[in-house]
Amino acid sequence: MKIAVSGKGGVGKTTISAYFAKKFAQEGYQVYAVDADPDLSLGTVLGIESNEIQNLKPIVDMRDVVASKSNGGGAFYSLNPDVDDILDEYAITLGKIKFFKMGAVKQGGSACYCRENSFLNSLMNALLLNKKDVVVLDMGAGIEHLTRGTSKGVDCIVVVTEPTLVSLQTAKVVSKLAQELEIKDVKYIGNKIRRPEEKDFLLKHLPQDDLLGFVSYNNHMLDAALGIESSEGTVEFDREMDLIFKNLIKSLVN
Repeated sequence: MKIAVSGKGGVGKTTISAYFAKKFAQEGYQVYAVDADPDLSLGTVLGIESNEIQNLKPIVDMRDVVASKSNGGGAFYSLNPDVDDILDEYAITLGKIKFFKMGAVKQGGSACYCRENSFLNSLMNALLLNKKDVVVLDMGAGIEHLTRGTSKGVDCIVVVTEPTLVSLQTAKVVSKLAQELEIKDVKYIGNKIRRPEEKDFLLKHLPQDDLLGFVSYNNHMLDAALGIESSEGTVEFDREMDLIFKNLIKSLVN
């Protein structure tokens, strides 16, 4: 199963991605947890030490590896370099979870990233098409990853949204682009719910058959997302996310 978690910035994608990765690992799956967000916070929420994450070189910065995998330098390069062997070599292992970071696209005005992006796409294909494991992708904020086709090939995109017009609009744009990429399943999670009216708002604007569930607003979970240790306030989150996880599995099996 290959799952991408998307949505507007700040909606809780990383916390939910980390939960999925840990839950699948607890169920006995080999999990590839991929931080495709330039903010690089998934590893921290998974419990990996920050110095380990910092020392893990992003795929797009592996110049020597990219060059060797794409037949050296020059204007021409292989569009499908053999990259499967790097999955273990450059991952941080945490039990049955293998974590790695994709790295960011270059800023405007810098040199072309054509070769690196070709390599990056080949790696994504290796993860998304060849591995008989679970892949959880914590995507960048907004829709940029979809416009570049980074998520193409996943089984499901889980769109996390808050009960606001702005967040909901991003969710709808993500859904439309996912459909254009022929991604089979688009599911939704309503996060940071404070009042019944907020649930009603999302139920009114989202397809109910594709709504996996709701997660209550929780200050302690926000602390956890910042790497602040806290065992309080997780019971309700775990209960809500456990139901969402079961609904996700059911939707993928069906």
